[in-house]
Amino acid sequence: MSGTERATTGRRKGRGQRLGRRVDPATRDAVAELLAGLPLRRDLLIEHLHRLQDTRGCLRAGDLVALADLLRIGVAEVYETATFYAHFDLRDDGEPAPAPAVRVCDGLSCRLQGALQLATSLRTLLPPADARVLRAPCMGRCDLAPVVQVGKRHADQASAADVQALIDAQAFAALPVVGESLAAYRARGGYRQLLALREGSLQAAAVIAEVEAAALRGMGGAGFPTARKWRLVAAGPAPRYLVCNADEGEPGTFKDRLILEQQTQPFLDGLLLAAACVGAERCWIYLRDEYPAAHALLRREIAALEEAQLIEPGFIDLRRGAGAYICGEESALIESIEGKRGYPRQRPPYVAEAGLFGRPTLVNNVETLALLPQILAGGGGHFAALGSEGFAGLRSYSVSGRVRQPGLKQAPAGISARRLIDDYCGGMADGQQLLAYLPGGASGGILPARLADLPLHFGELEKHGGLIGSAAVIVLSDRDDLRAAVQALLEFFADESCGQCTPCRIGTEKMLALFAAPELDLELLDELATLMREASICGLGQAAPNPLMTALQYLPRQLSASAAR
Repeated sequence: MSGTERATTGRRKGRGQRLGRRVDPATRDAVAELLAGLPLRRDLLIEHLHRLQDTRGCLRAGDLVALADLLRIGVAEVYETATFYAHFDLRDDGEPAPAPAVRVCDGLSCRLQGALQLATSLRTLLPPADARVLRAPCMGRCDLAPVVQVGKRHADQASAADVQALIDAQAFAALPVVGESLAAYRARGGYRQLLALREGSLQAAAVIAEVEAAALRGMGGAGFPTARKWRLVAAGPAPRYLVCNADEGEPGTFKDRLILEQQTQPFLDGLLLAAACVGAERCWIYLRDEYPAAHALLRREIAALEEAQLIEPGFIDLRRGAGAYICGEESALIESIEGKRGYPRQRPPYVAEAGLFGRPTLVNNVETLALLPQILAGGGGHFAALGSEGFAGLRSYSVSGRVRQPGLKQAPAGISARRLIDDYCGGMADGQQLLAYLPGGASGGILPARLADLPLHFGELEKHGGLIGSAAVIVLSDRDDLRAAVQALLEFFADESCGQCTPCRIGTEKMLALFAAPELDLELLDELATLMREASICGLGQAAPNPLMTALQYLPRQLSASAAR
């Protein structure tokens, strides 16, 4: 119908009116009341959705229509965002409220400790009216496997009885994490360099020079030199922003969670130092939704910084993810902060040039920022000398799987997997012999025991088809089913593909299907892997073939033996 015809019928939509479902005034008022104190801005859409779900237990269709009206955006924009993220539970208005969600981690580290069997037991034990037992991707607690999340409470090294006790007690709130206070941290010299920067007795150029001398690199996976990134952002036009990527979702990775919980003040100190050096006008911390205890701790300590007048109110904006592995990719994370689906952006331009809200944006990882006070306290050269085998500095390794003492291990950069296992993890678990290891989580590939003396560092593992990434080391033993491990990793990538680009969306599903065939078509698998690596938009599709292709390269006999079990 033309514009003239619409005017003739008297049904032309006026400005502010929308096609589609009409807004119920009572629902609109109720939603507005629930969102009181939270600005009605488009970029806060995901925060609005969290507020609604936290309050009502799910997202109702009528509430989403009302929210769209309050934000003055299309209903489709709200729905496409709400349906993109795994943690949002959409229900029709007439549906009953859902039973509490019991999420059983099915990441590889948890599977090694019986997570799938635990999920089966829970489905038998818990009536559907009491709980919904769901399989969930890695929760970032791999050293405590198997892990179950009930509401916001985690049951570590969980049994069915542990979960039943939480359900019976209605204990769904996250356990608090105390952390070091602002006063205690300042008493031992915390924020001293930050104040010196602000007063002018310390220059940003000097700080960046120390960071360069330390050879600090991004610890989130890409390993880009930190000082070079800072200079690129600082050279851009104002306003400039800083975003901390705290959305670690790589299976096997839990370092950022422990750093945030145990080194909260050094992390915030490093965040503010980086912001001062690049002239960032505001900071955002994008934290994965699986870390509710860290969220509460950060919220408290950010408020303490504001009260102490170390930052202006609102200078640090804490945002929650909503269950999307792809948002660990920096441009997808920025899209999510803007209140949209977490689709990676085509590059160029890079986020250092045009990032959050189109402005030059520094994106750094939690570990990278938390190391800054230590580097400045001792000097960049001293920090660099702490490395081994000719590599610079220290880094945190998340170690899980078949070792006696899994956990977060800060060790010299360039350490080998064998030394890490023997010297930092108490060796292999009783009765287990090293078969293989994943040096960088699901994306890092699977390397055999005979390559366990390679340096765990950027530029070294790539020569053998592996990646260090975020240094998530998962250790497999001769008793593990290698085929089941590869299956778990391929399932993860197929589930977590955002679907934006065809090579990844279709490629991950096709690779999983080919792997399930009675006989592997090696030529077709190799062709598919090449296509995915060369044509996918981001690292998810590019790295998704790594587990299978490295297992085929180094452990074909074990892979076949697993298939025959």
